[in-house]
Amino acid sequence: MLIQTEIEQKLHAALQPVWLEVLNESANHNVPSGSESHFKVTIVTEQFASMRLLQRHRAVNAVLADELANIIHALALHTYTPSEWVALHGEKAPDSPKCLGGSKI
Repeated sequence: MLIQTEIEQKLHAALQPVWLEVLNESANHNVPSGSESHFKVTIVTEQFASMRLLQRHRAVNAVLADELANIIHALALHTYTPSEWVALHGEKAPDSPKCLGGSKI
């Protein structure tokens, strides 16, 4: 199973998002072709309503603890309640920052 699919399934089961997008951004980094090591997750769920940003990130990290310990090198998180999502982004996640690591020139 693809790591991206595994991430999607785990987050759906644990956090019941109304919107979830998992993007494999490994190709933007200095890794072998076909790698699954760098991901961007945009997740919108009512479960975040009573949580601060750090608590939201910890909730996602807890769901993906095994992947973070063994497979995922980088995980960009964008966590919103449904009302925040519509108000701040109109249903579009921010772009990931440029990669500063590795030896790509």
